Amino acid sequence: MANFNLKINGSSHSVEVEEDTPLLWVLRDHLGLVGTKYSCGIAQCGACTVHMNGEAIFSCSMPVSSVGEDEITTIEGLSEKGDHPVQQAWEDVDVAQCGYCQAGQIMNAAAFLKKNPSPSMEEIENAMNRNLCRCGTYHKIREAVAKAAKI
Repeated sequence: MANFNLKINGSSHSVEVEEDTPLLWVLRDHLGLVGTKYSCGIAQCGACTVHMNGEAIFSCSMPVSSVGEDEITTIEGLSEKGDHPVQQAWEDVDVAQCGYCQAGQIMNAAAFLKKNPSPSMEEIENAMNRNLCRCGTYHKIREAVAKAAKI
């Protein structure tokens, strides 16, 4: 076991875990930040997407020992009141069906739009293809990302 000092959602947290513990399990099991979901565990679906220094990463495959001084943002830290433009657009378009992939989708979209605030539909589709939706709401996801770009 090792002690790690992490910067998550603007706050400092200290955890004692094995070095190879995935960041996802630190967030969920040790810090109670359960908005980030576990699904595949092999960085293939995107349900566990969080931001590391503003970049979208899969937390299920990121060992906590690799985080270092980097700033982690989870869905809980994306906006104080759930009013980030992507979250607003998600509600407006009524994207969610089962909702399981939603946090990962939103986190990926937010990081993408920060880099590319005026994307084409093709760019949106390419950026969002890392995140899977078992309900198949891809058309609504693309619509919400495009709407968020205009907000």
